[in-house]
Amino acid sequence: MTKLSILDYLNKLIKREITGDMHTHMHYTTPISKTLGINIIEVGLGTTTVQINTRKELHSNQQGTIHGGLLCELADAAIGTAHSTLIQEGETFTSVELKINFYRPIFEDILTAKASPLHSGKNLSHYKCDIFRSDGKKAAMITSTVMTLRGDKATGR
Repeated sequence: MTKLSILDYLNKLIKREITGDMHTHMHYTTPISKTLGINIIEVGLGTTTVQINTRKELHSNQQGTIHGGLLCELADAAIGTAHSTLIQEGETFTSVELKINFYRPIFEDILTAKASPLHSGKNLSHYKCDIFRSDGKKAAMITSTVMTLRGDKATGR
């Protein structure tokens, strides 16, 4: 078995170079991303870009626009993936705050979410994530605070 860092694993996953003997200490692709169809497009140390192809019949609200909760999940997936590249074995993390500003409605579209750190601390980190429609216009901006857990607090997560 070949154990890879999360960053190396995710870069191989993007390039479709993962083989059965490769693994990392976190689980990728996550079940929620598989369920919703969120794909990692690009990843760097503390950064990531993810995409989803939204469809009215799967992702819309009662007005026919894409549900805001899906945008929250898309941003949370991007931010969580970005932060996971900084996590060492024996550490975990959790979101402690997430705030979203909606700028434009979204109908069926391919959405791109780009997450990067505003501040990376030992215990608390603050991220920004911008979600763009396929026409390049920003649809939403999200900020989130993420707490890194170590020792007993990380056990069992």
